[in-house]
Amino acid sequence: MQADARSAGGLSADALSDRVYGTVSNLIKSQQLHGGDIIVESRLADMLGVSRTPLREALQKLEGEGLVVRNGRSFVVRSVGLAEYLQALKVREILEGEAAALSAGRVPAAAIALVRKNIDSLLAAPVYLPEAHWQSDDELHSLVCDYSGNAVLSRMIHSLRMVTRLYETLNLADRLVPDATEHLEIVDALESGDAKRARSKAQAHLRSLYKASI
Repeated sequence: MQADARSAGGLSADALSDRVYGTVSNLIKSQQLHGGDIIVESRLADMLGVSRTPLREALQKLEGEGLVVRNGRSFVVRSVGLAEYLQALKVREILEGEAAALSAGRVPAAAIALVRKNIDSLLAAPVYLPEAHWQSDDELHSLVCDYSGNAVLSRMIHSLRMVTRLYETLNLADRLVPDATEHLEIVDALESGDAKRARSKAQAHLRSLYKASI
């Protein structure tokens, strides 16, 4: 398979596909592509400056992750409604509570420090930055699951987080201070090594998200 001559810039076919995948994934997560949007491949390929081959490969990967679904011969951005979002939060409450308990005392000090630093920077920013909010959220929840020592549990949580990320929250900015406060409580619990406290703080955070949505 040949890399796209118009935009590869010497990249291998796989590297080009990965780059396109990252770009389209970000378009979806940042809601520049909305749930229910039909992806017109020719138009999107032109916008990205690539041929349809690496775009099609990227869309197939995104389909595997549940970000897009097929509708006939086209791909459509997956739409997540309130009911599915709330159900996913309830399952996450169970799974992330367990993951946090398993991760307590196992997260490297450097990782803890980085998450704290980025939360502080987010709160200190002069303007609200949605992508920085999401990045901080991803970092915190990665601490919870990636150090649990259970790869299956981690994959399940990452998959469910993708579902909740697709839900187009209208009041994300209102969650900045509650999220930051609850995230720091989780970080403190993970650092302390107190499994019971880590479970409690992780579950309380998911319940807070649920309540805020209803």
